[in-house]
Amino acid sequence: MKRPTSFTAAKAAGRVAEFRTSTSAADDTATLVSGWLEQAHARQGFSRLGIAGGSALKAVERMKTLVSPTTWSALRLTWVDERVVPVASADSNRGAVERSGVLSTPPGLVLPMVLDGEDGVAACARFGSEFERRFDGALDVALLGMGEDGHVASLFPGHALLDAVGVVAHLEDSPKPPPSRVTLTLNVLRHSMTKRVLLATGVGKRAALLGLRANDVSLPVSRLGALTVVTDQPLEETT
Repeated sequence: MKRPTSFTAAKAAGRVAEFRTSTSAADDTATLVSGWLEQAHARQGFSRLGIAGGSALKAVERMKTLVSPTTWSALRLTWVDERVVPVASADSNRGAVERSGVLSTPPGLVLPMVLDGEDGVAACARFGSEFERRFDGALDVALLGMGEDGHVASLFPGHALLDAVGVVAHLEDSPKPPPSRVTLTLNVLRHSMTKRVLLATGVGKRAALLGLRANDVSLPVSRLGALTVVTDQPLEETT
């Protein structure tokens, strides 16, 4: 079995991004996340996880099989962003997790970003209050995805929300449909106590990954701080 290779790059302004190229990126991401969650649980009796939608769900499904039942039963789970759509919609990140069966054995706490019937403003008000109260305003682990344009969560290149304050913000003009979304801010995602892993697979992500490695600050992903990237794309220098 081929083992993942890794190297460290993008050392600038105190930021270190570690890149791991793997033929089983979702599984390797799950192993990394489960280890961090176990460490957090051992330290404080619970762990706090924020997850992305899309391909990150495969890592979540695998992660559930790796953590101990005790850690899972005390896990506090939420999302890093959500679309303002009904949970039954195919566009709902929470809906995708529920339909996958991951929550058939529920963790200790699930905090939705958007409830049916809420608009973005109401969702931010409710979620922001609950996140501060139940998560102490921070995550132990953020499992992130990335768009081909280098966006993370619903923080897009050049968008005003990159400078948003507080823990959560909403936008009505997402460059990708659906336009109405709720997202954690960079204030939360780059919190000093948060372990961040980015799962980025597919050749379409390669250009943004190379931009991240080159510290292209126009990419939201480059503004996250210390970050572990797991990808199936070869990023070695060519001569």
